[in-house]
Amino acid sequence: MNSTRQNSSGCKPDSTLAIAENVSRRTFLQTLGIGAAGLGLSAAAAAPPIQGFEKAPVDAHASAGWQPIADRKIHVGIIGYGVCKFGAEFGFQDHPNVEVVAVSDLVPERCAGLAAACRCAKKYPSLEELVKDDKVEAVFIATDAPNHAKHAMEALKHGKHVATAVPAAFGSLEEADALFHAVKRSGLKYMMFETSCFHADLHAMREIYKKGGFGEVTYSEGEYYHYMEQPIDSYHGWRIGLPPQWYPTHSNAYHVCVTGGSFTEVSCLGVPSVVEHLKPKNNKYRNAFGTEIALFRTSEGGMARMAVSWDTPGFGGEMGRLRGQRGTFHEKYEGLEKTLPNVNRPALPPGVSPGAHGGSHGHLMNEFVSAILQDRTPMVNIAMALNLTVGGIVAHHSALKDGELLKIPQYRV
Repeated sequence: MNSTRQNSSGCKPDSTLAIAENVSRRTFLQTLGIGAAGLGLSAAAAAPPIQGFEKAPVDAHASAGWQPIADRKIHVGIIGYGVCKFGAEFGFQDHPNVEVVAVSDLVPERCAGLAAACRCAKKYPSLEELVKDDKVEAVFIATDAPNHAKHAMEALKHGKHVATAVPAAFGSLEEADALFHAVKRSGLKYMMFETSCFHADLHAMREIYKKGGFGEVTYSEGEYYHYMEQPIDSYHGWRIGLPPQWYPTHSNAYHVCVTGGSFTEVSCLGVPSVVEHLKPKNNKYRNAFGTEIALFRTSEGGMARMAVSWDTPGFGGEMGRLRGQRGTFHEKYEGLEKTLPNVNRPALPPGVSPGAHGGSHGHLMNEFVSAILQDRTPMVNIAMALNLTVGGIVAHHSALKDGELLKIPQYRV
């Protein structure tokens, strides 16, 4: 989860350096939570939301220029409505090309809440029951992280397209391989909803990169700082003592989702924590680290520093920077390219909100739906999802070996 939600820029789609500067400065600062609330000027006395779910004004320009691509509705099942209520957060129920036909949660009260939020009458007591429903074409899996891969494979086995929350696999390279081969065998769409992928700043970096504005990327940085003196409530306590680099995708996206590349090897160091649940005796992972900092070699031959931290109070969120042979991006683009592409995020269907996590929710959902309608590979496909995930799994192994340089499995589609 990340910092303050941001809106789409609302700028006209001119391909100019000024547009890129204007979009990146404002939206990047909003992503970081800087503003009246970030400076402590808000008078609101209510308890703050979970990081990443901060509310922001609806962007009046989010649907500008949207054009329908099909006239049919995809029948979607939504699974999971835990403490973050993630199942309903991405707006499937508001998309003109979606009908939510079934929902599921193991807790009956939560299942009823999900059904109400998604305006759906049919409820199932488990994912295993929902995926047997022949009317369901695609599912969004918002269950506990340790079961994402297992649940995705179960849905694929029953012929469903799959979108899932992060990470794709949980601490296991064998599980990552099993998921990769299950997706490949199925021929179905798979997408991981990595929220950093549609942050306004990262989207701008990606568009500039595709047009050659960075050249080869020499160095990138990604950071995910989420202070948890007490862990967020979770199914079977899976967040308690979680090794930071087992939840690496929000930071790793600031290279992988920009370039489409991967990390090939890593040296990572962990810092023992003073937070109680991050002491080995107090968590089932026997994890001691509250912060893990990984230095990766990239598939382009460059370097990337990716940080994940649970135990450093103060300023937090998901953020990143990038340096290439032709330009850099730190809050704005600066470099040799003088005519930049349109860096506005894609238009959303009317009624679909960009949502939280930096205004990424609606864009991720729309990308998944559009990929099914257009019969194409979605942006955060199985290879990208695993390249975002497995680098962190290996990084934690490296931290346990005091920074030993380790090779990382590679995934391609």
